[in-house]
Amino acid sequence: MRVVKKCQSLVLVVCAVLGSLSAQTHKTQHNGGGTSVNNAMDVQLPLKTFRNLGAEAKGCIECHAKETPGIVADWKMSRHAHAGVSCIDCHSVTKDSPMLTMDGHHGSKIPISVLVSTNTCAKCHEKEVEEFRHSGHARGAVQVFAKQSMRDLMRLVEGRGHPDLGRAPEATGCIQCHGSIIKLDKHRRPTPETWPTYGIGTAFPDGSVGNCASCHSAHKFSLEEARKPAACASCHLGPDHPDIEIYNNSMHGHIFNAEGNKWNFDAAPGTWKVPDFRAPTCATCHMSGNSKSAVTHNVSRRLKWNLFMPLSELRTGGYETASDAFKFENKITHGNPLAGNPQGPEAARAEMKAGCMDCHNSTHIDNFFTMADKNILLYNEYWKEAVKMKEELAKKNLLGKDMWADEFQNTMYHLWHHEGRRMRQGGIMGGPDFSHWHGVFEVQQDIRKLRKIYEKRLKTNKIED
Repeated sequence: MRVVKKCQSLVLVVCAVLGSLSAQTHKTQHNGGGTSVNNAMDVQLPLKTFRNLGAEAKGCIECHAKETPGIVADWKMSRHAHAGVSCIDCHSVTKDSPMLTMDGHHGSKIPISVLVSTNTCAKCHEKEVEEFRHSGHARGAVQVFAKQSMRDLMRLVEGRGHPDLGRAPEATGCIQCHGSIIKLDKHRRPTPETWPTYGIGTAFPDGSVGNCASCHSAHKFSLEEARKPAACASCHLGPDHPDIEIYNNSMHGHIFNAEGNKWNFDAAPGTWKVPDFRAPTCATCHMSGNSKSAVTHNVSRRLKWNLFMPLSELRTGGYETASDAFKFENKITHGNPLAGNPQGPEAARAEMKAGCMDCHNSTHIDNFFTMADKNILLYNEYWKEAVKMKEELAKKNLLGKDMWADEFQNTMYHLWHHEGRRMRQGGIMGGPDFSHWHGVFEVQQDIRKLRKIYEKRLKTNKIED
């Protein structure tokens, strides 16, 4: 009995001491940096930095901890902070930089730009930026503005040609995923029509193309975040490319949504593989290392087909060209829609299949891709029939001048841009509802509608009212 009482007394003493130490630690643990919030008092305290940083870098961090605490909170959780990479390392520019903010930055003696381009990221992440330049992502912005039809759609059709409001559709819509070609005002601050944007293919005044923060959002720049489907879902969704919906419809998405919150997304680069996860995410298939390919930021490298164009073709074009044309020739081009694996489409498919081998046998993999390819070729047959009808109507001047008001052209556009993409992408990513009901079923409905309009116009020799 005495032993029990002594043990109980000892436990009470230990708990009291630990509680006292915990309270004392809670009050003092943040004096050397870390979070600037004293939770016991719920009071915002000045952030002091004691890392191996210069005086100017420390000044930036301590000032922004007051002015924009969310930014500093993100930075503190980043690998940049642990490596001593500060605001200055990314936002400082030379005095002759085209991105230099001419009216200065309050409290800073160092030339600063609010913009951070891939030229800056490449100082440390050269390989990743080089791979990105070779990918279709790099074409995101410049291809949009190289196409007269896209500029007209955004500014004249959707924007009504309004002198003041006409660029709102592109600023709030298109460029937030595709990216913009950033323009600067007289103080070299970005214009509201072109920034802010999280668009993947943003083109900067220094000639560089790409926006790393599209996937690794600022200022945390998380590897874990970029590996999760949500990083891709903010752009790859909707009626014309419902990739996140397709993923959720697939068995891969089923498993991720059931248990993905328990997986390890924070493994070191090049080491993330089974058993860190039970099913692939977007990053696993398109970017992660496997037996045939190293980790890559060229998301086009493992793609056999172009599935976004009206007619699917094999990706035989090698590397993307849009980024280099903008950077070295100051040209805004359509880029290379057939960019893929430099060794050709079969090499691309082999690299993609290698990632499947961790969980599936060769018969499973080969059978899946055989039928997915046939589904793509079936779509092509529908499109070819639509093109043939359109060409005949064009010869007889039986197409309306405004394609958006012309029922034949509008339906044909949706056959490709919406239903046809869903059919092809649903099939190749294992999303049956999108391959079928949202895809081929609607495509066959479209083609029947086109045939009816085509036959009526040929019979009457006029465009219906």
